[in-house]
Amino acid sequence: MRYTETPPIRVAFLFSRDRSCYAVAMDPVALTRQLIDIESITGTEGAVATFLAGYVEELGYVVEHMPVEGERFNLYAKPAHVDQPALVFSTHMDTVPPFLPSHEDADNIYGRGACDAKGIIAAQIAACERLRSSGVFAGLLFVVGEERDSLGAAVANRNPRGSRFLVNGEPTDNRIAVASKGALRVEVTARGRMAHSAYPELGESAIDKLLDALQALRAMPLPRNREIGPSTVNIGIIEGGRATNVIPDFAKAQLLYRLVAPSRELRAEIVSAVGSLAEVQFVLDIPYMRFLTVPGIPTMTASFTSDVPQLSEWGKPVLLGPGSILVAHTDQEFISKAELTKAVDLYVQIGTFLLS
Repeated sequence: MRYTETPPIRVAFLFSRDRSCYAVAMDPVALTRQLIDIESITGTEGAVATFLAGYVEELGYVVEHMPVEGERFNLYAKPAHVDQPALVFSTHMDTVPPFLPSHEDADNIYGRGACDAKGIIAAQIAACERLRSSGVFAGLLFVVGEERDSLGAAVANRNPRGSRFLVNGEPTDNRIAVASKGALRVEVTARGRMAHSAYPELGESAIDKLLDALQALRAMPLPRNREIGPSTVNIGIIEGGRATNVIPDFAKAQLLYRLVAPSRELRAEIVSAVGSLAEVQFVLDIPYMRFLTVPGIPTMTASFTSDVPQLSEWGKPVLLGPGSILVAHTDQEFISKAELTKAVDLYVQIGTFLLS
């Protein structure tokens, strides 16, 4: 479903003495459903970004399109009379496939992006409006590509806007993250020599080599961190071979390590463990992160990564959002309406604390 015009915005307005108009009672539930119903699987975020640009412009924000790739763009918005907000709320507009339209019941909103991260977008806009009505001004940064390669965040980091604090949204069950694990994506490629399977001595099996390499990697002890927990590894993809009656000349595996320490030593240990069995390529390295906390908000440690490592130029980071990461990326993704409402209060609390 794609909107051809901006849907109605449910808001109540308060006018200040200079007749500036502050929206103070927008409906984050309605906005969440509107956002879910605009398909924005990574690579196709243009429609939802265009919708959001119109939405926040109607609220009185100055909106900047930050080109990323093709029709894809990040969205940066700030109150009209503020040059450089010290605080920026941020999350991502893209989702994983497949597209799942919205529906709701008395307690929850369902659909792709409900908690990761379209409900978060709605909560952050509502929090900005609440803060603005009390004379505290914050910006908004919504980026593309978080679910694949954080390309939008990388582009945004080359174009900072002078903020001192960045409140990033990911599903943390409305707890504030003390830290998040990093990610190291590894490709292990083995090569062999084809032969007829009836005469295996004439060939060299790449799959046998890869299996030996993976066994060596599985046997490796991984780093632990007292505060964050253990590193973990997932062998996510294995491919190779030609046919059952051909000795395979090629095999590859893709692995993802969740990091709790700098990756240098782990990378060296991976190369050593694989040895001459295969080639090792490191295709993504996102460091683990520590975050600011706010008194009175329960804490957690995130085992997942976010855009925050790619947004270092946007200020000291806070990570919090409504919804559970355990239902994100599933066919039953949802966000609790109560959590969504509570997130607005928490974002206001965080913004007030950081700027006081």
